[in-house]
Amino acid sequence: MHLMYFTERPYRYVPNDEVIKTGFFGIENRHFDPVKGGQLLNEYLDEKVLAEELGFDGVMLNEHHDTAFCMGSVMDVEASILARITKKVKIVLLGNPLPIVGNPLRLAEELGMIDMISGGRLVAGWVRGGGSEQFASNANPAFNREYFNEAHEVVIQAWTRPGPFRYEGKHFHYRFIDPWCLPIQKPHPPIWIPGLLSPETVMWCAQHRYPYIALATFLEPTVELWDIYRDAAAAEGYQVGPENFGYLQKVYVAETDEKAREIAKWDMFGGAGIGYSLFGQPQWMFPPGYNSKEATRRIARQFTDPHADKKSPWAGLADGTTTSKIADAQVKTRSAVWQDSGPIDVEATRKQIFEAFPAVERAMQVICGTPDTVIPKLRTVLEVLRPGIFAFWQNDGPISKEDRLNNIRLIAKEVMPAVREIGRELGLTSPFEVKPGSRPLKGNRPESVGSLEPLQRLNGQTTAHA
Repeated sequence: MHLMYFTERPYRYVPNDEVIKTGFFGIENRHFDPVKGGQLLNEYLDEKVLAEELGFDGVMLNEHHDTAFCMGSVMDVEASILARITKKVKIVLLGNPLPIVGNPLRLAEELGMIDMISGGRLVAGWVRGGGSEQFASNANPAFNREYFNEAHEVVIQAWTRPGPFRYEGKHFHYRFIDPWCLPIQKPHPPIWIPGLLSPETVMWCAQHRYPYIALATFLEPTVELWDIYRDAAAAEGYQVGPENFGYLQKVYVAETDEKAREIAKWDMFGGAGIGYSLFGQPQWMFPPGYNSKEATRRIARQFTDPHADKKSPWAGLADGTTTSKIADAQVKTRSAVWQDSGPIDVEATRKQIFEAFPAVERAMQVICGTPDTVIPKLRTVLEVLRPGIFAFWQNDGPISKEDRLNNIRLIAKEVMPAVREIGRELGLTSPFEVKPGSRPLKGNRPESVGSLEPLQRLNGQTTAHA
């Protein structure tokens, strides 16, 4: 099992009122102080070094643009620094937004250099990028998936095809490809794909035998997504295993349950709160052409529901009533705060977000407490999803440096050993132990990796004790 550490590396000094009013994307950058930002970026690099010293297998980076939610606007810069200042930890990029890079050949060279400097420790990852990234980079959202597919092809060919050669595609044209900055890992670095419940992305992963990493999505629709991957993999002639799947879990640990809960509650204002409810408003998240026709239909149903404003914006998520439609869950979590029309009441919304936290905790979107409290809950997550890759996602929102470092140390020293033991017990093989896509398909019916039975047992026990 591969265990890694992740934080969004937010800019922590934006007024909370501004976040509630507009979401992180679209906040005026007059609120940004480069001196404070530089201090934070160095703190985040130090955290990654600490994570290596404490025994994490990997440190994960991601990339967003024009937002205080994540200062990793060019995560390859961070990755190149980590390649030099770390020694053994995997540098996991989840991931480069291929549709907006502009020059995928340049990206292939950048990643090749990172892999060389690190001694072959790079894990590459691709994303389509959020809808807001299209605005931030002046990219045409209607071509997002086409850009993604073709840029991926350019990078793979640059890494694996002897040069010089010519590439002529629909969107990218190169008369001369002959890079000398090639990765150490052959035929190329491992490629993992993160996502938020997109069936199209999952099927693409299965076709390419790339592990799919779910970004703290609700457990029920995530199991459904695993089954979509399972069936697509079977059509390609192989059996999925834990090595095909990864999961990011919000985890906060402190010396008491009360302290951990107080820290974790501020994660609701870390951009990802529940799903990505404060990341950005719908008009930024869903530009025309960005989604498939089916996803667009689901969005239309969401925003034309005459009863949408009569419940909490998170209604139907924590209680599991949306689980039969995985794209619905994605849409609702990315638009929850701004479902109602008219000016937003900041104080009422702040209160509503805090009041939603118990439901978020019950749904295990955030797991918090002492090490003894969180380990049984993590066991349930691992039994349900059985991922070979697991990331502790933490330390977003306005949380102090002292609490962040304490959180990392407690996770590493008191939680990770138990999680590793659970992983061995459940046979949760990582992509470094079993090559994804190498398991032969036995018979006509592929086996599932995830199962809702552990969660149903837990819910049954909870009901019985209520």
